[in-house]
Amino acid sequence: MWRHVWLLPAILLSTPSMTASLITHPAPSIITQSPTADEPLLGRWDITIHTPDGDRPSWLELWLSGRDALVGQLVGIVGSARPISLVQVHGDSIHFSIPHQWEGGDGELTVDGRLTNGKLGGSMTFPDAKTFDWVAVRAPALRPDHAPTWGAPIDLLHNSDLGGWKAVGGQNQWVVSGGVLRSPHSGANIQTVQTFRDFKLHIEFRYPAESNSGVYLRGRYEVQIQDDYGLPPLNDRFSGIYGFISPSAITAKKAGEWQTYDVTLIGRMVTVVANGKRVICDQEIPGITGGAIDSNEGAPGPLLLQGDHGPVEFRNIVITPAR
Repeated sequence: MWRHVWLLPAILLSTPSMTASLITHPAPSIITQSPTADEPLLGRWDITIHTPDGDRPSWLELWLSGRDALVGQLVGIVGSARPISLVQVHGDSIHFSIPHQWEGGDGELTVDGRLTNGKLGGSMTFPDAKTFDWVAVRAPALRPDHAPTWGAPIDLLHNSDLGGWKAVGGQNQWVVSGGVLRSPHSGANIQTVQTFRDFKLHIEFRYPAESNSGVYLRGRYEVQIQDDYGLPPLNDRFSGIYGFISPSAITAKKAGEWQTYDVTLIGRMVTVVANGKRVICDQEIPGITGGAIDSNEGAPGPLLLQGDHGPVEFRNIVITPAR
């Protein structure tokens, strides 16, 4: 689960315990087709928030509920998708507020935006009362027009060095020995230098009790890694697409055992096989998850491994890209 702390001068994003999460089941995604001319605000939007420490990604979806109520869901810089119970619309402008989640401060997250030339933009006030400008473009559909042809598998790990990988978001603590990539304690995340679009991924991992990590597909969509042995499935637990898609079952082994994910990503459609059992079958990922590298969903992206939530090990990371 992503609860990274962005140390911004104007936003302090803190990380309470995961059991304090306010949202585990965001509202379902309704709008799947392009909006019509008389529904210019509806649909999915990839947001970029401008901060003094650089741009940060976010995501918004809006749809009609009943006759005329505009509702939706928002993914902030961190955390999971949060439902928006009502969006106030005045002409081409929108306004809504939602409760804080993992951000610092006790206020609400308030969004004001205006549609101009097919793009949204405005200001976002965080729970600590700091305000930043943002812009948004329509999220791409990412619907392939043909089945992929798979290329040759690529072994992403060297036997004894970090070749092909780079640490991001902090001081590097990752080491490689005997073909095993280890993060012995919380620190930086790590991502591949190479980027990918559609692919099949095999990855093996091991964690101690109560540890937490994640695999970010294209650097934007987190497949949760967490010590959830014996728990019921939720979208923020083992093998789920964090905040969006619950697995059909929790197939996690006990902490300390090696485990496997086999993931296929084609456009937005994802299939996850966890420890040999298919738990997500060709389901659509609506948008980026908290902690994504950016909101540019139409671009290829790296494989990113989360390293800021405790010790974790990886081995046998093999990706088969589409040609």
